[in-house]
Amino acid sequence: MGRPVSIIGIGQTKHGVRSDVTYPDLIREAVQAAFANADIGPEKIDGVVFGTMPSMMEGVAMTHFYFAEALGAVGKPMMKTETCGTTGMSLAITGYYWVASGMADIVLVVGSEKMHEGDAQATISTVLEPFFLRPFLVGAPGVFSLVAQLWMERYKIPEETAREAATRLSVDHHNDACDNTYAHIKQNLTADEVNNARIITYPIRLWDVCPASDGACAMIFASSEVANKICKRPAWVKGVGFSGDEYWFGDSDKVHWQAAIDAADQAYEKAGITDPLRQLDVAEVYNPFTFEELVHFECFGFCDPGKAAEATLEGTFSREGALPCNPSGGVLCTNPIGATALIRVAEAALQVTGNAGEHQIEGAKLALAHGLGGVAQFNGVMILGSES
Repeated sequence: MGRPVSIIGIGQTKHGVRSDVTYPDLIREAVQAAFANADIGPEKIDGVVFGTMPSMMEGVAMTHFYFAEALGAVGKPMMKTETCGTTGMSLAITGYYWVASGMADIVLVVGSEKMHEGDAQATISTVLEPFFLRPFLVGAPGVFSLVAQLWMERYKIPEETAREAATRLSVDHHNDACDNTYAHIKQNLTADEVNNARIITYPIRLWDVCPASDGACAMIFASSEVANKICKRPAWVKGVGFSGDEYWFGDSDKVHWQAAIDAADQAYEKAGITDPLRQLDVAEVYNPFTFEELVHFECFGFCDPGKAAEATLEGTFSREGALPCNPSGGVLCTNPIGATALIRVAEAALQVTGNAGEHQIEGAKLALAHGLGGVAQFNGVMILGSES
C-alpha cells in the first residue's frame, strides 16, 4: 500500500446540460471548488492526473493540453488516464499511488465530460470488437441487456421478481438524487412510472438507464504528513483494487464477474474487510443500469449469488437499510462519463467525513466506491475511511 494517503479536497460541478459554460470553464469550476475545499492554492500541488472518455468523444485530441490552464497544471507534471467508464476510478487510483509511492505529496485528480457536445453511444460502440460485437451490441444498453438476461437465467430469477427489484432501485435512486445538490436527474418517481416506461433493450426500460451528463469532479490526494497539518477531517484511502477480464465480451462471465470480484477482494484485503455487508456503512456502486447494479451487489459480497433481487426488495440497500447503496442517486442519475467513477470516490469521501449534506448516511465511517468500464471488463474499487 505504501505510505498513508488521504483526500483533503473535493470539488464537483453541478451536473446536467451545461451549455452555460465552455468546456475549460466547466473543469475550472470543479478545480476551484476542490482547492477552496482544501484551503490551498494550485501552487501547492506537485502534479495533476486528468482524464476523460477517449478523445474522439471530446472532439479534441490531447485534451490534457487543451485544459492545462483550467487544471492549474501549467509548469507541473501531468498524467492522462482514460479507461472509458472506469476512467474516474483509474484517475483516483493513479493519484493514490503517486502519493503512496512518495513521488508526490499533493496531487490534483480531475475527471470531466461534456457529453452534449459529442456522441456518447457512437463512441462507445467503437470500443467493441468491430467484426462481430459492434453490429450486434451497439452502445452500452445492448451489453447490459445481455448481462441482465444471463443473470436471470443463471439463477432462475422470475422476470417479475427481477423487474420489481430493478424498479425498487430506480425509484430509490431517483428520489435520493433529489437531495443531492450536484445530481443531474432529480425526479420523484413511482413504481408505476418505472414499470410503464418504454423498453430500451429488453428487459431494460427508460428509468433503468443513466443519462448523458456534462460535468466535472476534482479531488486532492495528499500524504498523511500534509493532511495532518492542513486538514481537520480527511478521508483516508484504506484499500484499492483493480482488475480486468477478456476484451472479447463473449469469453467472460458477466454474472460471476471475476474482474469485479477480484477488484473488491484486493481492496477488502488491504482494508481488512471480511464481511462487507456488516463492515461497510455505505457504498457508491457504479450503476449505469439497474440490473447491472444487482449483479454487482452479488459480486461484492453484499449478498449471496442470485439473492440480490430478494435483498433489494427487503430494503437492504435503501438509504435506511443495512448497507445504503448510492444515496447520491448514483450513475443512474448523473453520468459525465470521464468523471462518473471519480464522483463515486468523491461521494464516498463526503460520506465518511460527514459532509454529504442532505443525503448523508448518519455515522458513516467506512465506504466503498466502484468504477466500471472498458467493454465492461474493467472494475476498480476503493475503500475510504474516516480514520487513518
